[in-house]
Amino acid sequence: MNLESALKHFAPKGMNISDSSRATASNALTGTDVMGAFGMCQSKSPLGFSAVLAKAGISEEDKERAIQHLLEYARANTPRLIVKGAGKNLIPCLTAMCRLAFDEYTRSAATTHACPDCHGKGVTSGIANVMVHPGCGEKTPAKYRIESTETQCVTCHGKGKISARCRCNGSGRVRDIEKSKFLGCVVEKECERCSGVGFRRSPGSKAFKVVSMHLNDLHIRTWTRNWKPFFDELVSKLESEESHADSVFKSVTRSSSFHE
Repeated sequence: MNLESALKHFAPKGMNISDSSRATASNALTGTDVMGAFGMCQSKSPLGFSAVLAKAGISEEDKERAIQHLLEYARANTPRLIVKGAGKNLIPCLTAMCRLAFDEYTRSAATTHACPDCHGKGVTSGIANVMVHPGCGEKTPAKYRIESTETQCVTCHGKGKISARCRCNGSGRVRDIEKSKFLGCVVEKECERCSGVGFRRSPGSKAFKVVSMHLNDLHIRTWTRNWKPFFDELVSKLESEESHADSVFKSVTRSSSFHE
């Protein structure tokens, strides 16, 4: 059983008031078996299990637990150049990087964030010369007055939120116009903007700005050379731990090994 498909046990649609499984097979896993498998998976892969639960939105506690496990890994594997450059501010910098790495790990085509131009309001404030009286012919000209105005935000179109979904609508595939015209049929290719993932990655400058709040003398070249590879390593660590937790859960829930 996949770990992702087993998460439905945290939000069942109906309640089975019985001590037996609904399935007719004798080797079918019951709810108790699945919960026991969750416990074994959590003990063998705590970071990956917490990351999967937090990514699925089970609870905020799983998110904080995953960030703490990732912080322990970061403290044990921080490069020497980062330790030397951060000094006393190492722990705040690592904590900020772990939180941003977790946000990048959970990022998907359905991810939205507040519009940076209107701050989630959907409208932008400004000052304009507003007509208060249209006037009556040549003798009475129109009257204008400077007033504060609110206009629809052009960035988010009044929604207040911006989606991370790419132009491929989250599929990761777009039409290859040249090959489609040449072959006379629809030919698709990998989206060049998102590299086939279906959403836009958050820019590295965001993490640089957050870390720079703790290190005022951090230069962009130092960030690119020393800090950015370690930040990418934290994101890759979450992805690898998710795969490890899934493989552990599959091995635990195999009928041949679980019921022995």
